[in-house]
This record gives sequence, structure tokens and C-alpha cells, in this order.
Amino acid sequence: MSVSYERCTYKTPPHRFEAGTPNIAGAVGLGAAIDYLESIGRDRIFTHDQQLALRMLDALEHLPGVRTFGPRKERGGLVGFVADWAHPHDLTTYANEYGIALRGGHHCNQPLMKKLRVPGTTRASLYFYNTEAEVDRLIEILTAAHRFFTR
Repeated sequence: MSVSYERCTYKTPPHRFEAGTPNIAGAVGLGAAIDYLESIGRDRIFTHDQQLALRMLDALEHLPGVRTFGPRKERGGLVGFVADWAHPHDLTTYANEYGIALRGGHHCNQPLMKKLRVPGTTRASLYFYNTEAEVDRLIEILTAAHRFFTR
């Protein structure tokens, strides 16, 4: 599959169609997950995610050659960035070696990457189960990655 402003391509049949029995177990599990998240409180989750994202953004601003994307206010727990010293795939592979899971690439949004003039971005996803210590650890690993890729 490929996407651009001018056109898109799809998989050939039958691979483009999803048929079969409805995912009943998934629907029941989704209901339980919603109940669990509501017991925590969506406002509390959002506030926590936003605080962690801002902590990460503040720290990323001190890394040389790193550019972040997205607003500073009213943001969720996703932080996308590029490092001019490492391709997103190389950076995610490096971080993975140290136990940090990041996503790198065009994130199914090639038109945006083209507009931003980047090959892709590295993305960190945060949620209510993440901690400040984990954000700090990510920054330590990215600092080490900077030393590794620029030596």
C-alpha cells in the first residue's frame, strides 16, 4: 500500500477484504477495558499523559539536532521528533537495544512527511502506566545515541 496526494494503491483481492466471524471476544474485552479506564478517569489519564509529554519535550529541546512536532498545550501522550544525526529506523533500533520501544518511519502518512521534508519521525507513546523515570531513561538513551551516531 502507498499513499500520496495524487493517488493511493491497495492490496489486491482477497487480501483487501476482511471476512469472517465478528470479533465477539474483542467486543467483550473492549467493554471491560472501557470500564477500567473510566474507573481511573479520563481527565486524570489525560493530565498524566500531558505532563509526561511536556517533560519529554523539555528534555528533547536540550538534545542537539533534535526537532519535535506538535503543540505544547492540549496534547496527548505522543511525542514525535527527528534527529538530524540518525534516521528514525536507526534510532528506534538503537533504543530497542536498551529496552525502550519507539516507533520510527512515516506512520502511514507519507504526505505529511513530504510536507515536513523528513524521511520519517521517531515517535514515543506515553500512557498512564508510564513514569517520569521512564521518560528520563529515554532521554539518557537518546543522549547516548547522539554520542554513538556522531562519533
